[in-house]
Order: sequence, then structure tokens, then C-alpha cells
Amino acid sequence: METGSIQDVLARQFIGAAIEVHRRLGPGFLESVYEEAVVLECRLRGIPVRQQVDVSISYKGMSVGTGRMDLLVGDVLIIELKTVENVLPIHQAQLLSYLKATSLKLGLLINFNVRMLRNGIKRVILTR
Repeated sequence: METGSIQDVLARQFIGAAIEVHRRLGPGFLESVYEEAVVLECRLRGIPVRQQVDVSISYKGMSVGTGRMDLLVGDVLIIELKTVENVLPIHQAQLLSYLKATSLKLGLLINFNVRMLRNGIKRVILTR
């Protein structure tokens, strides 16, 4: 399943903002620092973004709790930020779970703890 053009446009815009943040700050800070910086950069660029967005988790049609997404861009793109040595399969699974819970199709897993940010970006598409 392909994502829609608005998600792709927002993904490209967000990646540009994240690259700018990484270019200026480099690796080595806490995730919260990058989150605040990338939100500021998005706002400066006019990219709609919300932080720490609660998402209802359902099981067999009943709410069983909430999760919290790092960022939601334009209400259509989930961003999961990391500052880890290695991105693990569980990190991608977490993003996929948020995509399923929200019925959104596209997410970006971004690890700021890399030398070149392009090596820390993983595009995740929900296919079901």
C-alpha cells in the first residue's frame, strides 16, 4: 500500500527539519533535547506538529490504556524519536503499533545518535 501525497510531503519537510537540527546539534544529547529542537524547527518552517500525543489502545473493541507518540505531524504522520546506539526491532514494532492504533499509514523512526542523520531515518509503512 502506498502512502498519500500529503504524508510524503510532510515526511520530506520533517526530514529536512530534523537534518537541520542534527546538523546544528550533532549526536549525543537526550531525546527530549532533539524533540524540543525539532518541534521548534518545524514551527519556524510552518510544519504542523504536536508533541507527546496520547493514543487510545483498544483490545477487542475495548479501551485498555493509552500510549504516547513522540510527535504527530499534520495529524497524518507519526514520528518516533530515538537516541540509541542501535535501533532495535522493538523500536520499529512500537511505531507499527502506533500506526495500527491510529489507523495511520506512515511513520518515521528517527535516531539522532548517528554521525549522519540520513543513516538514522527509517520510513515505516503500515500494510494490512
